[in-house]
Amino acid sequence: LEQFHLDKEEFQDRHEMLVSSLERGKITLDQYLDRTVFYRPRPFTRDEFKAAMFSLSQPCPEVLEIARKLAHSSKYLMGTINNESRELNLYRIENFGLREIFDLFVSSCFVGLRKPEEGIYRLALEITQKSPQECCFIDDRPLNLESAQRLGMQTIQMRGA
Repeated sequence: LEQFHLDKEEFQDRHEMLVSSLERGKITLDQYLDRTVFYRPRPFTRDEFKAAMFSLSQPCPEVLEIARKLAHSSKYLMGTINNESRELNLYRIENFGLREIFDLFVSSCFVGLRKPEEGIYRLALEITQKSPQECCFIDDRPLNLESAQRLGMQTIQMRGA
């Protein structure tokens, strides 16, 4: 935000009102940007802002290497449950090589549910046809882990990633 000289408080207020709709796939990234950034003329383009947004999304090589090893062991069905916009989701899947690691993506933008809502975890269980006891959910946020635990999943809190 600093490089674009946006008012942090104003942007945050607008972001908070729209992020749920964005991450649930109810609005597109362009619609979100229309309301959070480009509701008035700016000295930068939409493409410049998007490029900066996407550049902030960086892979965590250590975590991806662990996931890759687990996936290549062929012992596990590997899936993700994540909250993000369709555009960011597809960007990460493509640019971080996630298709080679994960078998399925339960993404808020496609299913209309977000963590920590129990419904997104239930949906992942239904899609995979696995019992909660057969699943291990890894996340960095305790609130997201609590929902998975309530359903009977094993959980691991990732720190420092």
